[in-house]
Amino acid sequence: MAKPTNNPKLKLLGFNNLTKSLSFNIYDICYARNSAQQQEYIEYIDEAYNAERLTAILTEVAHIIGANILNVARQDYDPQGASVTMLISEGHLDGLPTPTNTKSGKGKDKESVVAHLDKSHITVHTYPENHPDAGISTFRADIDVSTCGKISPLKALNYLIKSFESDIVVMDYRVRGFTRNVRGMKHFIDHQIDSIQNFLSREAKEKYDMVDVNVYQENIFHTKMRLKQLDLDTYLFGEGVSELPPREAKRIRERVDHEIMEIFYGRNIQR
Repeated sequence: MAKPTNNPKLKLLGFNNLTKSLSFNIYDICYARNSAQQQEYIEYIDEAYNAERLTAILTEVAHIIGANILNVARQDYDPQGASVTMLISEGHLDGLPTPTNTKSGKGKDKESVVAHLDKSHITVHTYPENHPDAGISTFRADIDVSTCGKISPLKALNYLIKSFESDIVVMDYRVRGFTRNVRGMKHFIDHQIDSIQNFLSREAKEKYDMVDVNVYQENIFHTKMRLKQLDLDTYLFGEGVSELPPREAKRIRERVDHEIMEIFYGRNIQR
């Protein structure tokens, strides 16, 4: 895949009104033999990716793409799961209040939030769940990074993939709207892209198998990734492969692989 080239900067009539949206579905798969282990896995994931940790991840995303954080709302859920929403913007924060954590209820003036809703945001929602019979537990994180102006969500691509235990990554990138140059001509995209893969690190390309579905004329790009190597030890919760009889290890490996295949292709597959 060819690397993207640097295009000359567009001389714009005003603010860059293009909206660039990058959406992730990230999945972690685990095998937990009994209900006690399944509950332990859910509790582990719930703690490892609680609202505080997710806020730290999204804060780093904002720094990577060069955005300013205007407002933060975060929430942990019972029995499991968490959500974080960040309102972000490009440019200086002179004269703006400091960001608010809605759990503390301090700081942010409502009018200043509304005034910047047309800019950019980052959100994450988590969904831990398990199969009551098959021993399979999954953790899904849905992440959206939507930006306006010069800042681009693609800069945070590799950081987000590495921040989660990603067995499967499903990504969508879309550029919406248009902006005008100083002569009034519309521009429907302001950077060169053939595929989301253009912006992935060499490490990610070596680690994952990838499939693209792109609609170039609509500036819509879709990439799915799954790990090339299935190391069963990394999927077992509470025990190791060496503790299992070979036949049992083979059965679990097939079950985990089947789960990954179904999620990757987005449909039920008969075994």
